[in-house]
Amino acid sequence: MTSAAAPTRPSSPAEPPSYAPRLGEPLGPDSLTWRTLGDWRLALVGMRAGVLQTMHPAIEKGVRDHSDYFKGPFDRIWRSVPQIVGVVYDADRLGVAAKVRDYHKPIKGSLDDGERYHALDPETYYWAHATFFEAQIAAMHFFGEELSDADKERLYQESVQWWSLYGMSMRPVPPDYAAFCDYWDRMCADVLEHNRFSRGTFKKRRGAFGPSPSRWVPGPVWRVASDAAYDAGVWMIRGTLPPALRERMGLEWSAADERRLRRIGFLTRHTIGRLPLRWRLAPQASSAYTREGVRPPGW
Repeated sequence: MTSAAAPTRPSSPAEPPSYAPRLGEPLGPDSLTWRTLGDWRLALVGMRAGVLQTMHPAIEKGVRDHSDYFKGPFDRIWRSVPQIVGVVYDADRLGVAAKVRDYHKPIKGSLDDGERYHALDPETYYWAHATFFEAQIAAMHFFGEELSDADKERLYQESVQWWSLYGMSMRPVPPDYAAFCDYWDRMCADVLEHNRFSRGTFKKRRGAFGPSPSRWVPGPVWRVASDAAYDAGVWMIRGTLPPALRERMGLEWSAADERRLRRIGFLTRHTIGRLPLRWRLAPQASSAYTREGVRPPGW
């Protein structure tokens, strides 16, 4: 049994983008990205984005060689994601982008076949960025209102502007959303590998999120809660991966699983999706609107 998968292709022939990225300029509260990237529903595809990133051979090897991720995954995520999201929402967005990029300068070495890798290779770094863009499409596809073709194109062009803040080469960046869909399919079919990291993700595990990240959460309580969250997250990865990739990885997905995922999508669409925008957004995002003195529609 397969489910529709993001990124969903435009339903009509591509038209010239109505939004031209302003390269080097931070996105502001008038952008669609400000409304979507901070939506709480992205948490439902967060682990999926992480797995897709680490299925890239160079990223997986960089994590193994240079990261403390496996000692405490939740703590590592808690420290990393706000900074990445800060490239969109923080006051000093250019400064945050430079800081995030420069964290990756020392991440280099050799792949298992001897080929050299570097985290700041544009094609490698862009794949990580692409998963954050695509997560917005996926979250709305599975758990919100399907974005129109025009909104997908707008969101994509804004992601190009977002990418430009890192000061990286524009070489790997597709020109429009339709081309991005081709890029995404090619990466999933020809580049991503079902490696040690992704195989380990789908094994039954306890304590996968590591020790409690806060002294206010007792270890036993954290273990029970985090194990339940991990199991739910792994199930959500299986259901929201591109079907062709899921099948290549040998992951099972039944008709009952699909019905359950659709029910969850219906519930989130008609609960979280009906809240005022300021309540649908994580604090980092809602605070950015407040800082800018902007109350967008639906606030």
